[in-house]
Amino acid sequence: MLKHTLIFGHRGYPHKFPENSLAGFKYSIQHHIDGLEFDVHLTKDGIPVIMHDETIDRTTDGSGAIASYTFSELRQFKLRNAEPIPSLVELLELAAYQPVHLNLEFKTDKTHYPHIEETVLQLVRKADLKYPVIFSSFNLETLKKCRQLDAQQQYCWLTERQVTNPEEFIKKTGLAGLHLQHYQSANVLQRLWTIDDKDSARHLFQVGVDGLITDNFEQMMALQEQVFSSQEAI
Repeated sequence: MLKHTLIFGHRGYPHKFPENSLAGFKYSIQHHIDGLEFDVHLTKDGIPVIMHDETIDRTTDGSGAIASYTFSELRQFKLRNAEPIPSLVELLELAAYQPVHLNLEFKTDKTHYPHIEETVLQLVRKADLKYPVIFSSFNLETLKKCRQLDAQQQYCWLTERQVTNPEEFIKKTGLAGLHLQHYQSANVLQRLWTIDDKDSARHLFQVGVDGLITDNFEQMMALQEQVFSSQEAI
């Protein structure tokens, strides 16, 4: 029997909405997505906001580093759909009591924001979420610090590289799993990013990876249903 792979919207639903927008997150939740993947930075005054890049140049009508603006200053800039840059609290409130898994990526591989780990963990603990948050980062030091602050949460390392002896790596680091760009045949929890190609996704569904992160979750949900149906027909 095939294992159900959780499908995560990469930065929400960028196939239809601006990436990391509340509109994309809301639509995805309303249409029964399994999970949402998103990126968190801190403003100058220490407010966690959701955006992929360290600067606002690519995805808003403004420019400059997130860390150079206070939250109120940052809110004057708009995404492509005229929404302001969302705060982490807004997404946590949107997801409250909903059957959706949240994958929060700490964007600390280029800029390390002072006390981002404490700030984010504290906000998440206050949220009324149905499932525990999945925390990920390319920065192992961030994940290590998070584990020191709260060892009960699920922490996963993001990497583009092949991981040598992944089972031993997970055991040694105390992490929950790996968020990989390339599938590895290993007995560890794996979520793969960013999978938009149908052939690649079909293979991942067949091998039963734990999660698949995609720009087009509706396409991938339909494809997984198709794979399951064809398997049942055999």
